[in-house]
Amino acid sequence: MKEFLSFVRKEFYHVLRDRKTLFILFGMPVVQMLIFGFALTNEVKNSKILILDQAHDEASAKLIREIEASNYFETEKVVNTYSQIYETFKQGNIRLALVIPVNFGSDLDHQNKATIQLLNDASDPNTATTLSNYVSIIVNDFLKGNYPMAKVPLAILPETRMLYNPQLQGAPNFVPGVMAMILMLICVMMTAVSIVREKETGTMEVLLVSPFKPILVILSKAFPYLLLSLINVTSILLLSVYLLDLPIQGSIPLLYGMSTLFIITCLSIGILISVSTNSQQVAMLISLMGMMLPALLFSGFMFPIENMPLPLQVISNIVPSKWYYIMVKGVMIKGLGISSLLKETGVLVLITLVVLTISLKKFKIRLA
Repeated sequence: MKEFLSFVRKEFYHVLRDRKTLFILFGMPVVQMLIFGFALTNEVKNSKILILDQAHDEASAKLIREIEASNYFETEKVVNTYSQIYETFKQGNIRLALVIPVNFGSDLDHQNKATIQLLNDASDPNTATTLSNYVSIIVNDFLKGNYPMAKVPLAILPETRMLYNPQLQGAPNFVPGVMAMILMLICVMMTAVSIVREKETGTMEVLLVSPFKPILVILSKAFPYLLLSLINVTSILLLSVYLLDLPIQGSIPLLYGMSTLFIITCLSIGILISVSTNSQQVAMLISLMGMMLPALLFSGFMFPIENMPLPLQVISNIVPSKWYYIMVKGVMIKGLGISSLLKETGVLVLITLVVLTISLKKFKIRLA
């Protein structure tokens, strides 16, 4: 135990004395969280809209005011002809144009129905669809607020309720995914260079002739990064709550427990890379390229896994960030307990045991 603590203390000294390592450990997660937290969003806000009001009545004026009052649109200008609309589209200044026809208010008063025209820039189809949906919601609210007693034909009107994220914000989806990506990159990369550093500096020979067991060497390398990564988890959660306005709905101790398990899994992958390479550059390259792409593609926070081909869906099951992403969303967003996350916990435990076993065997081979 005394030897183990001495190795752990040595690793702590190395981290705390190296400014580059400190920046990677603590600076990079904060920067990534800020960048991804504000940049990664599926919300469309403050889009410029062009309005062609051919009615010029009280109803059209009220509808325009409600559109301008929303956070989704900013009125670029009010035009008088279609040619002005097309010219503005060509200039790339707007994404959407609204045309209110003649007799808009009269049709609503006498026929209980009216039409409006939406012209979208469909070069970005996802944004065009989103903006059209926003206008439809505003129009429905306008009708309910101004014509509550209007008679309409027989219809089934679905009443939608958004659970866990009623305002449809982007943070509840992206923050757990960014957490998984940051922790995976940092933990794997830092541990991947730990043993390789010993090889390059020549101190591996000291370990080879010492009576220190290989399993203790591995644990002494991983333990400091486990504690430092938990500090990163704390900083990420503080940024999420106080800067990105994402409250934690579930148990904080459970969230830390799940994060600890995921960190151990990532440290195990880093150790496997470390014992399999002979230079820090190779280890870092494998860590960055080998972990970032799976974390982005197969975790599910950027691309739905259900939409992928079956072989890719199978491959996603061996990516730890996928299971951690599900766990963080369950605890942080939905407020679930451990009983609802037993499958994800079991998968991470299995991956950790397999990777640690392989790492230990490869380490023994190199000692021989």
